[in-house]
Amino acid sequence: MTNLSKKSSLLNGEFSVHLLDLSIIADELLKKYLSFIKIEHTLFSLPMIYSGVFLASKEQPSVQLLVFVLIAAIGARLVAMTLNRIIDREIDRHNPRTLNRELPSGKMNLRQSYGVLIAGLVLYVVSAKMISDFCFYLSPIPLVVFVVYPYLKRFTPLAHFGVGMGLAMGPLGGFFAVTGSAERFGESLLLPLFNLFWATGFDIIYSTLDEGFDKKAGLYSFPSRFGKARALQISAMLHVLAFIVLIALVIISLKALIALPFLLLSGFLLWLEQHKAEDVELAFFKINIVVGVSILVMILVSI
Repeated sequence: MTNLSKKSSLLNGEFSVHLLDLSIIADELLKKYLSFIKIEHTLFSLPMIYSGVFLASKEQPSVQLLVFVLIAAIGARLVAMTLNRIIDREIDRHNPRTLNRELPSGKMNLRQSYGVLIAGLVLYVVSAKMISDFCFYLSPIPLVVFVVYPYLKRFTPLAHFGVGMGLAMGPLGGFFAVTGSAERFGESLLLPLFNLFWATGFDIIYSTLDEGFDKKAGLYSFPSRFGKARALQISAMLHVLAFIVLIALVIISLKALIALPFLLLSGFLLWLEQHKAEDVELAFFKINIVVGVSILVMILVSI
């Protein structure tokens, strides 16, 4: 082998190693950012957003609209989670359950997190503008909820309703994406009201993980203020209200017998979520994904 061919082989080998290193770095960065924003939690909010879209639709919505709604949902998710992580970073640093999150652990710095925040804002606002001027003008309202919610736990146990309000904006936004006005506002309210009760109820379940820490830190939640048992009773009552609203949605808006199996399935899942409240991962994440999909399918088969 000549010197030239040896050098060529050596360079090719070094280039392959550098490519492998870059691939590993890119993979680690992607995992870090996805962990930071918890993008998988979009799986139980996105079906509700599209439920609002299809509930409002008199005809098949365009692919373009569905894509812009998806981009807006991803952008809003980025903004909401990043604001929560930034605002709560000092609390997370002292909580054994959350001290390994990206900001308190030092895996990410504030500049990086603000970069994610700005990217989310751009996606959200630009897609809202592309959907309609009406959606663009209303786009700051969810942002206010996203900013205010993380601070509520410092002052009131009603902070859980901040989560409910934030997620209730989703189906309302989906509805307005189709109508482009507030003319059918009354018709749009039942789905967000369901979301308010449903999301507030499951956030109470999730907060039972931090009951002890919240008491020590002087933070407000239903478990820390009223005890876990009483908090879960409140969560159950909220889910009963959510199911009542869902019944009203079927009777008033859907008016289709084919919706009944999915209505019953949703009611069973809400009961199961309460029954499995001790297993927070199952109750909070896995069951709620199925609830969201069940309601979306219920609306799709009924319209």
